[in-house]
Amino acid sequence: MRALTWQGRRDVRVETVPDPRIEKPDDIVVRITTTGLCGSDLHLYELFGPFIDPGDILGHEPMGIVEEVGPEVTALAPGDRVVIPFNVSCRDCHMCNQGLHSQCETTQVREYDSGASLFGYTKLYGQVPGGQAEFLRVPFGNRLPIKVPEGPADDRYVYLSDVLPTAWQAVEYAAIPPGGSVTVLGLGPIGDMATRIARHRGAGLVIGVDLVKERLTRASAHGVTCFDARMDGKDLLAAVRDLTDGRGTDAVIDAVGMEAHGAPFAKAAQWVTSLLPDAVAQPMMEKAGIDRLAALYTGIELVRRGGTLSVSGVYGGALSPMPLLTMFDKQIQMRMGQANVWRWVDDILPLLTDEDPLGVDTFKTHSMPLEDAPKAYAMFQAKEDGMVKTLLKP
Repeated sequence: MRALTWQGRRDVRVETVPDPRIEKPDDIVVRITTTGLCGSDLHLYELFGPFIDPGDILGHEPMGIVEEVGPEVTALAPGDRVVIPFNVSCRDCHMCNQGLHSQCETTQVREYDSGASLFGYTKLYGQVPGGQAEFLRVPFGNRLPIKVPEGPADDRYVYLSDVLPTAWQAVEYAAIPPGGSVTVLGLGPIGDMATRIARHRGAGLVIGVDLVKERLTRASAHGVTCFDARMDGKDLLAAVRDLTDGRGTDAVIDAVGMEAHGAPFAKAAQWVTSLLPDAVAQPMMEKAGIDRLAALYTGIELVRRGGTLSVSGVYGGALSPMPLLTMFDKQIQMRMGQANVWRWVDDILPLLTDEDPLGVDTFKTHSMPLEDAPKAYAMFQAKEDGMVKTLLKP
């Protein structure tokens, strides 16, 4: 089959690789019809090379048609249409039964003391072959796939793999009071969708912050009050407080993570580490990594006293400094973590209708064949051509 493989920093290639096969009795093999390009994929493209091997298959936002099932699979049959969550979770352990599928005890990567395995990611998360490919082996065939109806285009359902549950959890964790206010930092796929979900769930004021003009325009069209991230920090703080009686918003969602602009020292340290031999870089990243924290620090400033900071952007630093004095003084509540996809499926699926209240049917900005995936990665990394969400077609 054809699949997108990692080969080095900023070097991904579509190659012919062996087809996946049934390995355990409850496995299924899915023929991928649509697969998304995620902001987290850019972390692999840019930073996490020490934990990836050349030839690893990327991608964690796939959907498609069941092609083959193992002998113990009874919930699905060949021909069924399914979305595959990015968490590899059994849905039957202690953590899964608490709705913490990103902490699944069956697939935790204990070698690195990490949470549940993820499709198409690093050794830190299981090094499971990903879904930017023509076919994908999926474990836990009776429990993990999300079966979706025939009929509507893939665009309606593919975001159940990651974008929708990640943005939904970000809003849930933000604990925005009815009619309250929220600032969303970063208007990429997760931030953009989080603004829509916040408005749908009753937020009275939704503020979006980004530095890409096209993203600001896109969010403004959905009723979001937008500010350019290139404003002076004091000016941004003053603008948000002017809209909130001088307090700041009830909640802030950090949908940026480690890709934040600013922090030149941390940026340089990340870049240098990514160039070191794996044997040297791995322990440095595990024990002494520093994130670029501009977005997180901005969120701490913008949230009102007693408010909530919800972090959905990915961070990877082990020694990232935090302004605990300010956080303690402001009595900030903070929630974060990988999305627990299946925890939110029952809330989201009823919204995926012809009425399309979240705008999923028109959410993508680009659709490209899988063979053009290297070009898509380069465009997304450079924020070219207004790219926010790209769907790849094998």
